[in-house]
Amino acid sequence: MERVVEPEWLDELPPADPRASRSRRDLVRVNRWMGHAGILARCLRQACGPHRPRTIVELGAGDGQFLLCVARRLAPRWQNVSVILVDRQRIVSPETCAAFARLGWVAQTEVTDVFDWMTKAGPRSADCIITNLFLHHLPGDSLGRLFEAVAERTHVFVACEPRRAPVSFAASRLLWLIGGNAITRHDAAISVRAGFARQELSGLWPRGGNWRLVERAAGLFSHCFIAHRAPLPWASRGGGR
Repeated sequence: MERVVEPEWLDELPPADPRASRSRRDLVRVNRWMGHAGILARCLRQACGPHRPRTIVELGAGDGQFLLCVARRLAPRWQNVSVILVDRQRIVSPETCAAFARLGWVAQTEVTDVFDWMTKAGPRSADCIITNLFLHHLPGDSLGRLFEAVAERTHVFVACEPRRAPVSFAASRLLWLIGGNAITRHDAAISVRAGFARQELSGLWPRGGNWRLVERAAGLFSHCFIAHRAPLPWASRGGGR
């Protein structure tokens, strides 16, 4: 399947539109169904080793619920982590921030475009940067530009995306089975066509900088990408588990 990037309806709806709210709830179920929180938590543990990061930034964080699910898996061993939720829409609720606090994590929001956040953030401003179902929105030239900026600002980058494959496309047509609304069903097929396969993301990552790259299929329908520096700087500072 050739990669094709097209606009998704959810990105064009106002945040308060009832159809958008319903679709965001659908995405929580889709993420659960695809197992993305568990996949990304395992990737972070693999990339970071025994020492916890101090800061995690999520690009395209939406309402923050996905990173909260990841945090619940990591918090028993990773405490005192600060997270920054970057998104163009102001949809992270106070209840979500409070849920992070109950885990011993501190959450803050940045309502801005991810490229604007990159411009504002300084070099090595985050231990880890993650994305979930975000990179597929970007064409190849924008992805390359994003990766250049990410590589200057973090030591670990992890992404979980749709796998561009016939089986994923077929599954996207079945979301009515879990109650997905018209927005969710439309965007799911668009997402798969814009997803990734083989080593496409690795080919866009900047060369040099002692980066180790891992790119592979994950689960039945997902594609994950890990980039981390070797060695990680916090391994020598003795950051707790």
